[in-house]
Amino acid sequence: MLRAAGREPLNGEAASMNSDSEEQDLIREEFTYISGALTQILKCGPWEDLWNDKSAPRLLFLVIPGNPGLPGFYRTFIETLYCSLNQQYPVWVVSHGGHCKIPHEIRRKEEMVLNDTNDVFGLQGQVEHKLKFLQKYVPKDVKLVLIGHSVGSYLALKIMEHSPELEILRSIFLFPTIERMAESPQGKLLTPLLCQLRYILYMPIYLVTLLPERVKRFLVRFALNQQKLNDETIVTTSTDMLNMNCIANIMYLASQEMRSIVERDNSTIKQHLNKVDFYSLHFPSDTRTVQHFRFHSKMGWGEVLCANIVIV
Repeated sequence: MLRAAGREPLNGEAASMNSDSEEQDLIREEFTYISGALTQILKCGPWEDLWNDKSAPRLLFLVIPGNPGLPGFYRTFIETLYCSLNQQYPVWVVSHGGHCKIPHEIRRKEEMVLNDTNDVFGLQGQVEHKLKFLQKYVPKDVKLVLIGHSVGSYLALKIMEHSPELEILRSIFLFPTIERMAESPQGKLLTPLLCQLRYILYMPIYLVTLLPERVKRFLVRFALNQQKLNDETIVTTSTDMLNMNCIANIMYLASQEMRSIVERDNSTIKQHLNKVDFYSLHFPSDTRTVQHFRFHSKMGWGEVLCANIVIV
């Protein structure tokens, strides 16, 4: 397992990195502020700064998470991807704005919290958040492979729409949620909870966040064991997620997803048809209704795109 390495500022902004002397520079954990929103970045590879490191490859694999958008949930994935690429290319995952626990060593400064994005924690704000992240930390001559998971696929599509100047070689959408979210069986259940009853849910959630860390970790481990999940990175990330700011941002973004992700962006998909791939799993009880998605994909894009849709 690759370990976090290094601890130093990121381009003069607030940055925090966990260190491990034995496996230096393989995974770096960094925190910074983008548009006033705390942002966590996990980086696989020794290339810390793509602007100033002349030895860095000019190709970046960037993972855009679903919701919750905490990078820790993707640590094993990016480690595996990085190793499968023979450790030749950097693999990063960037959190959604506000979807992380504030480390003790991070101290806000006036220049860090400047918010020049309207509603940075909302759906459109998260699109702008990713665009500003790319503008600030990824040079224009670096080619991109975007990997969007769930609503991260929607954000990746919007990046392709709003920044045609980016040299995106491929966009890979894993279990994409890019249309009719509120109409899915899961969406029908969650929409009233997230859109009408969200503030009522805050009180019991707030009480849970007040528990000692060891108690929260025990409860998280117990819940994950019931689902046969015992990955320590998931336990740690889920425990970190149990803070009120993070959960409020997660639920707020989810409420906007249900309201706003309705019609599929056929125009952008057709424009970049040779660059996009869709991957989904199908189970008999799959609440994401993958077969429904495939049917509407055929109706909207024609059979030509079905080669880009892989259902496992």
